[in-house]
Amino acid sequence: MTSVPELFGSMVFGDAVMRERLPRETYKALHKTIQDGKSLDLAVANVVANAMKDWAIEKGVTHFTHWFQPMTGITAEKHDSFISPTSDGKVIMEFSGKELIKGEPDASSFPSGGLRATFEARGYTAWDPTSYAFIKDGILCIPTAFCSYTGEVLDKKTPLLRSMEELSHQAMRILKLFGNTKSKRVVTTVGPEQEYFLIDQSVYEKRRDLIYTGRTLFGAKPPKGQELDDHYFGAVKPRVSAYMKELDEELWKLGVLAKTKHNEVAPAQHELAPVYSTTNVATDHNQLTMETMKKVAAHHGMVCLLHEKPFAGVNGSGKHNNWSISTDDGKNLLEPGSDPHENAQFLLFLCAVIKAVDEHQDLLRISVASAGNDHRLGANEAPPAIISMFLGDELTGILEAIEEGAAYTKKETTEMEIGVKVLPHFPKDTTDRNRTSPFAFTGNKFEFRSLGSTFSIAGPNIVLNTAVADELMLFADELEKADDFRTALAELLQRTIHEHKRIVFNGDNYAPEWVNEAEKRGLLNLRTTPDALPYFIKPKNIAMFARHGVFTETEMKSRYEILMENYAKVVNIEAQTMLDMAARDILPAALDNVAELTDILMKKKTLGLTAKAETALCAKISGLTDSLVEKIDALQAAECGAKANAASAPEEAVAYRDTVIPAMNELRAVADELEMCVAKKYWPFPTYGDMLFSVQ
Repeated sequence: MTSVPELFGSMVFGDAVMRERLPRETYKALHKTIQDGKSLDLAVANVVANAMKDWAIEKGVTHFTHWFQPMTGITAEKHDSFISPTSDGKVIMEFSGKELIKGEPDASSFPSGGLRATFEARGYTAWDPTSYAFIKDGILCIPTAFCSYTGEVLDKKTPLLRSMEELSHQAMRILKLFGNTKSKRVVTTVGPEQEYFLIDQSVYEKRRDLIYTGRTLFGAKPPKGQELDDHYFGAVKPRVSAYMKELDEELWKLGVLAKTKHNEVAPAQHELAPVYSTTNVATDHNQLTMETMKKVAAHHGMVCLLHEKPFAGVNGSGKHNNWSISTDDGKNLLEPGSDPHENAQFLLFLCAVIKAVDEHQDLLRISVASAGNDHRLGANEAPPAIISMFLGDELTGILEAIEEGAAYTKKETTEMEIGVKVLPHFPKDTTDRNRTSPFAFTGNKFEFRSLGSTFSIAGPNIVLNTAVADELMLFADELEKADDFRTALAELLQRTIHEHKRIVFNGDNYAPEWVNEAEKRGLLNLRTTPDALPYFIKPKNIAMFARHGVFTETEMKSRYEILMENYAKVVNIEAQTMLDMAARDILPAALDNVAELTDILMKKKTLGLTAKAETALCAKISGLTDSLVEKIDALQAAECGAKANAASAPEEAVAYRDTVIPAMNELRAVADELEMCVAKKYWPFPTYGDMLFSVQ
């Protein structure tokens, strides 16, 4: 049996493999490219490509692909073989540096927000050497960026890499002010916790709503859900345990640091959490994790559901983005230190994050906006749509003392000096967790808890990196000009805390009072995706991304169009699926049940028997059936109107939110009531109970 250390990374062309297979000078040149972000010489690329090809062929690989992340939110790949014809009619296996570095997929068939038309199809993929190549399903996968022929960004990886570079640049300016001459760069790290559901494949195949939309559009509440709190951290069922074991092994082969696995709150819900990685690698690995989850589930006769709200009435699924900043020599910049010098630095980076979250709360909200996540945000399994920060009582008290220019006394025992003398050591994790907060400080990192389970983590981290980089830039601009650094630092901290403390809230984010309090503080409450998305193209946001070279104005407007269109398309698919299921399945089932009851009534009448129960049930189902037909017609009208009357993607999205979704909800309410009346033998779909408890 292969040990875990031997298994881990066995399908990755990682550093150890490169060190073994590449000539020393080639390895050094490639390593310099990875470390410094320099361009790779074609001669070096040819040597790397040949070694990569030989390694892959030894593992049975015949094809390679440029593996990229278009604006669909999932990954894309086009497979090419290594074969090259020879003059004698045979083939040899070749792979050039040019093929490694660049590919040319069709760019017009992916979402582009108008950047690419059908007659402007050319796009390029470019190798990202900071993320190692790997073998998946017998294919050599080369992580790449994706852009148009004219240079516009068409993917999620490119702006993420740009944001990481910009944050590193601005953070290094700050570190130099503190006398740091050893660190060469700063990286952001992420550990994304992934929630998911597992149901039996047999019940999945009988639910067209799950197949087409990823969530159940109909379904009455089962007798038992999560009320007893007996699933969270409970014993894992053998079938699920076998799945988790294979999932771990497959992820370990791909170099994914899968660490923790357990049952989540809802029946059939589970979670996987990895060890943190650099943000670029963590993003790639999370995409691989979601794909592998689905593939492995099929091996066990199950289906993995990653939708944010596959079942109404029980917890949905999120993805907690644990984000931090570290130097290349291992110093976590969000971890309090052991002396005043280190803590002054910690406070400055902390204040940069506080200011970034406050000034760009709209962008953070947008980064987690989708039709699916709208069902989850603000429910008891997710933070509200209002962005705020949790710092804990002690750290909040310290910041308040700095703002007031007073000494902070820790629990009336230890006086802590602040201001110019800055902050002495205090231990991390000195306060309770707050699972209701969208953005919580947890000792040496921030946990952004609002992400939906299907999300690529690229978007939220692009926003976080860029927003924090912007504040660090402003801080560095001010401090570099100061005559007295310590005095200027103290004044900067004091001013920043005073101006942005409104974003800090340590209480219950679910409490109705918080909505009113947030409004008084001037915080945004963008409840739905169409509410949030227009903020993306506000001048201040366009300016911020542009000055850091992360997005151009054109690229931002294209993404705005893509997101608005996607929202309308998702709701449209759901509405069409509801109409199909209601008209072709639920209505006939109800009518069949009425026909049976009518037949029983006629027989009893012939026999002179009473039929009170049958009469009452028949009348109830008949009345609900009439109402169902009315709601079907109303949804059809709303759906047609949303398409016909909207002049733009934003107008269409708003129309779907304001007219189609309410009509869907009304249709569902009637159908779910019918489910509780119609005989089980007639009901056309597996029920919630059938699905949530299908895996034993």
